[in-house]
Formats: sequence, C-alpha cells, structure tokens
Amino acid sequence: MEPTPVFDDMAGNSPPMRALFAQIEKVAPTDLTVLVLGESGTGKELVARSLHRRSTRTRGPFVPLNCGAIPLTLLESELFGHERGVFTGADRARMGYIESAAGGTLFLDEIAEMPPGAQAKLLRVLQDHCVHRLGATREHKVDVRVIAATHQNLPSLVAAGAFRADLYYRLNEVKLELPPLRARGDDVTHIARFVLAELSRQYGRPLACTEAAYALLRRHDWPGNVRELENCLRRAAAPGERTTLDAADLELHASGRPPHLAEILEQATEAAVRAALRRHGGALAAAAAELDIPVKELQRLAERFDVQPPSS
Repeated sequence: MEPTPVFDDMAGNSPPMRALFAQIEKVAPTDLTVLVLGESGTGKELVARSLHRRSTRTRGPFVPLNCGAIPLTLLESELFGHERGVFTGADRARMGYIESAAGGTLFLDEIAEMPPGAQAKLLRVLQDHCVHRLGATREHKVDVRVIAATHQNLPSLVAAGAFRADLYYRLNEVKLELPPLRARGDDVTHIARFVLAELSRQYGRPLACTEAAYALLRRHDWPGNVRELENCLRRAAAPGERTTLDAADLELHASGRPPHLAEILEQATEAAVRAALRRHGGALAAAAAELDIPVKELQRLAERFDVQPPSS
C-alpha cells in the first residue's frame, strides 16, 4: 500500500492539490488577505488553518466565524463587539471576533452572507486596522489577518449589487481555489485512508477498505465533496466491531453512478501501470516490457495517472 500523502491536515497528491499546497507555502508567511473559493465540503477551513499554521502569526489565535450561521441582527455585534447598554441585554462591554483574533488570524467563512452594513465596517477594518464596537465613541487599533471563504460566485454578486465591489477587491489580494473532489482523481483513496486512520484512533480498532470499496468510492460523484466522504466512512465504520469495510457497507448504491466501459478500462489501465512500476521498483524499461508497451507510452500513462514511481 502506497503511503498517504498529507499536507498539514489535507490528504492528496493530485496536480491541482499539489499546486494549491505550493500556493499556501508561498502566501502563508505574508500578511496578505486571502480569499478561499470552493464548493461546500471541499475543506476551505483546512486551507485557512494551514495558512495560519505556516504564518508568522502561528502563536496567535485562529478565530473562525461562519457568517451564515449567525442571525443578521446579531452578526455585527458578534463581529465588531459592543459597549454596555447599547441594546437590551448588553449588560457589559464585549469584544467581538475581530478583537479576539488580534495578533492572529480571523477566518470569515461564507463571507457572501454578510449584510451590507457589516461589509462596510469590515472594509474599514481592513483599510485602517481599527475596529469600532457598537455604541462606542472611539475606535480600537487591531492587528489581525483576515482570510475569507465562500462557495458562491462573488463577481456575480458584485455585479448584482449584493456584495460591495471595494470589499471584494480588498479580500481578493490572493485567491486560492479548491477543486471539487470529483476532479481530484485518486485523491479519493488517499483521503479515505487518512479518514480511516483517524477513525481507527477514535474507535480503538484498525479500519480499512477492500479494493471493491475503494473502487466504489472512486466512482461516486461526491456532490458534498470531502465532508460527504468523511460522513460516509464514519457512518460505515461506527456499527459493530468490523475492521474491514466492503462496498456494501458504504451505502452508496443509490447515489453512486454505475461505471461506463471507458471508466472501467481507465481504472484497469491505471491499476496495471501502478502494479507494474511497483513490482519493478520504478524501473520504466522493465515495467514497460511486462506491459508490452513502449517506454514512452508508459511514461505518458504514469504522468496521466499521476503515478510517482519509487526510485530504483
């Protein structure tokens, strides 16, 4: 079994993820504002945590806030803080998420859900590094890095007048895009192994999938992306004392699509290339001879399937 490649808490070795990891390493040490884009469940908070962990602010707090999970009437108070008596129930002054993240990183998930009034105040924070609590007569200086994320199309929202253009450009100093799981090839297998290792520690028993189960995982479309895959494995591993999960345990029959002939041939070719290179210790000539194909063709297939042959 090939080792599972992991970057911080993200498993994967597909070309788009390797490119993303390289971007994280380049951007993390800076203080640039980052906008993380991707479908729901792709792991945008993991990217934000990785940026924080690899930054000069790593000893400071990492403060996440889901803008879509807080009622609009409370969001400004939660984000910017408030003074005593500014509204019913405000019996004492309270700092908001921005001040709580001072010296560290504030992660604003679902930034597209932020109402216009809060957008204007956030822009002021980014421009002047000051926060104005609700009801306060003076501002507080704050040193915080902001990372924002959304699964929505912000340029379309800007064009429709639903999101401030100036805030969008301020947030978009660096843009990182997470690919959907269906576009990540064999990363499904890597992520499944990573999740099973975590579940093994939680449940106190070894857990693995059969090859048939891995094949089913690779065929599924994963509309919920990595979160859906994690939930699928957690659900399958929880009952009883089983240690090996088969395809029937995954309960993906309804949502998984049946493979087309081209997909079956593609999977068989990839498996043959991987197995031949593994058997011959990465020796291209010997593996090509076993497969009865030219060495150049084997090199092309290895690049296509993102196979990293071991050194001979």
